[in-house]
Amino acid sequence: MAKYLTRGHFSVDKNIAFMYNGKGIKLGDSMKIDISEIISTNHKSVHITTQLEADSLRCGTELYPYALKSPVDITISNEGKSLVHICGGGSVDVLMPCSRCLDDVDVKLDYDFDQKIDFNQVRSGTLDDLDEISFMEDDWLDVDRFVEQELITRLPMKVLCRPDCAGLCPVCGKNLNEGDCGCDRSVPDPRMSAVQDIFNQFKEV
Repeated sequence: MAKYLTRGHFSVDKNIAFMYNGKGIKLGDSMKIDISEIISTNHKSVHITTQLEADSLRCGTELYPYALKSPVDITISNEGKSLVHICGGGSVDVLMPCSRCLDDVDVKLDYDFDQKIDFNQVRSGTLDDLDEISFMEDDWLDVDRFVEQELITRLPMKVLCRPDCAGLCPVCGKNLNEGDCGCDRSVPDPRMSAVQDIFNQFKEV
């Protein structure tokens, strides 16, 4: 159950809406926190422990389901003159397809974040790149989107279920880790025929 803790630290239970100092938490497809009071109060700091609401990590057109989500620890501090410092971290396990056989692989991703936002620049429209704060909706911090940006940069380029993964049969598509399928895989790829012709010409010289 969500409750007040000490020194401005509060936790958020994803099943209820929790209010602090008249400000709120929005629950739905993502966790959103109203930080307007922090933005407007010099040297105010709040520590939050919450959960990601999303069921999967979106990277472009790909969706990678979460197998495990640890709590997200966030500290939000006003360093003066609406300069807000957001830092924290957590970890998740995501299911990604093996690059050879396409079976799901559990990939653990540890992440941390440390970002400062000058909300005077945000409100005056002088911030160089608004895409850098796409996780903000007015004065609401979208925790899921914020963490998602960090996780995407940590996704591995290649995932293998095991180092010696045999992959899929190019003829019938069977997972060769489960045994041989008996297909004749010696048939050359027709796309390589031009290269093979050139190779044969050199052999004849």
